[in-house]
Amino acid sequence: MRSGHGRPGSRRDRVATARRTVSDGEHPVSDAATESPARVLIAADKFKGSLTAVEVAAHVEAGLRSVVPALSVESLPVADGGDGTVDAAVAAGFERRTVTVTGPLGTPVEAVYALRGDTAVVEMAEASGLRHLPPGVFAPLTATTYGTGELLRAALDAGARTIVLGVGGSATTDGGAGMLTALGARLLDASGQPVSPGGGPLAGLATADLGGLDPRLADTEIVLASDVDNPLLGPKGAAAVYGPQKGASPVDVEALDAALGRFAEALGDQRSVDAPGAGAAGGIGYGALAGLGATFRPGIEVLFEVLGFGPALERADLVITGEGSLDEQTLHGKAPVGVAQAARARGIPVLAVCGRLALSPETLQAAGIRRAYALTDLEPDLPRCIANAAELLEATAAVLARDTFLV
Repeated sequence: MRSGHGRPGSRRDRVATARRTVSDGEHPVSDAATESPARVLIAADKFKGSLTAVEVAAHVEAGLRSVVPALSVESLPVADGGDGTVDAAVAAGFERRTVTVTGPLGTPVEAVYALRGDTAVVEMAEASGLRHLPPGVFAPLTATTYGTGELLRAALDAGARTIVLGVGGSATTDGGAGMLTALGARLLDASGQPVSPGGGPLAGLATADLGGLDPRLADTEIVLASDVDNPLLGPKGAAAVYGPQKGASPVDVEALDAALGRFAEALGDQRSVDAPGAGAAGGIGYGALAGLGATFRPGIEVLFEVLGFGPALERADLVITGEGSLDEQTLHGKAPVGVAQAARARGIPVLAVCGRLALSPETLQAAGIRRAYALTDLEPDLPRCIANAAELLEATAAVLARDTFLV
């Protein structure tokens, strides 16, 4: 690239084109005078079902560099507390730790958490997620979060004293009962016997004794990171809203809601029943809040801190975010909107890439995203689009680069 003030290779031209208002493709947002290359931050979530957040960043970068080879690019995969949270932490420099824990059906599974110093990132789906169920198999009444408790214990054993518990993608609706049991709680029926695993058997719960919980928890900060704020019970609760996704019939939903209510009565913490996040991931949010003394925070907010998003944003002239589907759910605590809002607060323009786009330009603008580029613009057939997501994402990023950096 050429250099010189006001020429195509200069900081002025690079940053002006980086900050182009791509919604109309004509007018630069701002001008800059300092001499250094335009800096792009790729801060995208996974494309669920096709690409991890790490893979998304790699393919976007490849597409950008196919058009502007010398572009300064920094990648920081992000997550909102659900699937992909541990991968995002590892990409940001955390160490990947693998342990064998109890899966949602009671059989052993391999699960991963992330550790850096005395901070751990634990993703409950790694131990208790739908991914561990055979295709077409659900266990809405009996699936357990016991393995998530084992994963937390492994983090404690490794020296963690701050644990971020990311929840989402669970196969369970047991209110976190299994998790608490794995950490030393005793949940007993009227005859003094331990209740069976799962949410359904909680209907027979008589007493909950938390006195045996791992004593290290008292000196550990547990942060419940979630993108949902549902209560534990009722029409917006864990069973009613998320139970059907886990195979629960209407009868099962009613039974699970009643059983979770009994669980809350036994734990004696009614205040946490309606607390934001209590209904997250089959009610594990309630178990974390009431049993572990966790603090609820929006997942994207927590992950920004853990991943070092703020300093990365300070180094950027343009941010590219995205996820598999930009739709109404994106507007409610999902990573791309969190990224866009943080960037807008610093006056940094944001573009997005996605597999499918279901938001109007006006809605995108209101969320802080100047323009979104969808893979379905290149391949409208959704199954083919998902199957060829990597190639299509690189091609889409190349289109974005030509629109943004070439005058």
